[in-house]
Amino acid sequence: MTIRPYRRGDFAGIMSLWTATGLGRPERGDDEATVERSLEMGGQMLVMYDESENDTIIGSSWTTFDGRRLHLHHFGIDPLHRGKGLAKELLREALRFVKDKGYQVKLEVHRSNMAAIDLYAGAGFEYLGDYDIYIIRDVQNIEV
Repeated sequence: MTIRPYRRGDFAGIMSLWTATGLGRPERGDDEATVERSLEMGGQMLVMYDESENDTIIGSSWTTFDGRRLHLHHFGIDPLHRGKGLAKELLREALRFVKDKGYQVKLEVHRSNMAAIDLYAGAGFEYLGDYDIYIIRDVQNIEV
């Protein structure tokens, strides 16, 4: 397995991975333009691929930057490749970027995803507390 930064032309493979893992959906704003814009703003997208499978993308880690802190999301490994320690490798590379950038990093994980919680806790992430997260996805419905 190889880990490298996102390149133009990777998005179809990334979207295929996100579909297989449940990470990406159009209503979340997961499109190529958004990924590339986030990279221009100081973020990073890592892809993990398998050379033995025609460079099929089997993992992704997307770190965005809002000028105040980094946000790690769309972190996942293809279900067919889980249980091999690949997530630890990918997370190590993502956190290298975080350390080099020098900003706090935050992530969201579903409370039922114990494998991810264990991975993140093992890497030093701490539970933030009793916060609930709210979002408006369809900004056209905002009444101002």
